[in-house]
Amino acid sequence: MPAKIYTDKDANLGVIKNKTLAVIGFGSQGHAHALNLKDSGMKVIIGLYAKSKSRKVAEEYGFEVMDTADAVKAADVIFVACPDTKIAGIYEKDIAPHLEKGKTLLFSHGFAIHFKTIEPPKDVNVIMVAPKGPGHIVRRQFVEGKGVPSLIAVHQDPGKDAKKIALAWAKGIGGTRAGVFQTDFKEETETDLFGEQTVLCGGVSQLITAGYETLVEAGYQPEMAYFECLHELKLTVDLINESGISGMRFSISDTAEWGDLKTGPTIIDASVKKKMQRALKNIQSGKFAKEWIKESETGLKEFKRLRKEGEQHEIEKVGKRLRNLMPWLKKRDIKGAQAAYH
Repeated sequence: MPAKIYTDKDANLGVIKNKTLAVIGFGSQGHAHALNLKDSGMKVIIGLYAKSKSRKVAEEYGFEVMDTADAVKAADVIFVACPDTKIAGIYEKDIAPHLEKGKTLLFSHGFAIHFKTIEPPKDVNVIMVAPKGPGHIVRRQFVEGKGVPSLIAVHQDPGKDAKKIALAWAKGIGGTRAGVFQTDFKEETETDLFGEQTVLCGGVSQLITAGYETLVEAGYQPEMAYFECLHELKLTVDLINESGISGMRFSISDTAEWGDLKTGPTIIDASVKKKMQRALKNIQSGKFAKEWIKESETGLKEFKRLRKEGEQHEIEKVGKRLRNLMPWLKKRDIKGAQAAYH
């Protein structure tokens, strides 16, 4: 049975119209939710720590910015838009002491609740509204009169209005324009982590890098390897996004499709699926979460080493040079843009 899709007609902004909505953090999702809700006519305040660089940015957008604890005190709905590994500390210090009966805690990812890095009191609503796209896309689509498909979930519902609040918030950020699906914190968290690690980020980046290295090591020009293994990937992904895998295959040449059907399964074979299943078990058991939390608490040494290693790979140098030769290619300083919200 297909999942029910909630749209604009299923959500009522009036549910949160007279409430004070606090967005704790002004990063990727935080700034997008805050701006979209503000444009939807909602009363939004921003909660940040005293020395946050984002205070000035949020104020320039016209928001009232308060210390995190004060924002929690003043709000009816509190959106915890902070990094997963930072939530526990912020919650214990600035959120938990001011959570009164009847308030609603909202998340855009289930990590902290599912892995129990925090345990909210039973007399507050705990919900999730998770757009299936990064914050800058959530904002851009909203401004263009569109939206990003979103997930909602209800973990605690003492007020018997948690789902209505989740749907109203989803409407306020534009999610119901594209369609909203109901899930739960466990399903969202585990599938999200799995997708990131094995396909969307980890899988794709390693596949690209391995393909590039294979061609270069075989004596082909780095530029050719870059075009074939990285640059053209967007064209293929766009076709898949628009028409599915079969639609992509219909659009490419017979030669390319034969190579896809015949050789593809010998590269991404049963052994890869077994490794994916192992990764999923690590997520389900909490092993990945424990390792990530420990890494964060001990200074992120391995994380920083691996990030630097990736940034210094030859494919990054070749790519930067080639992208500068393509005036039609939209270039964005993603690092600079993200820094503005931290």
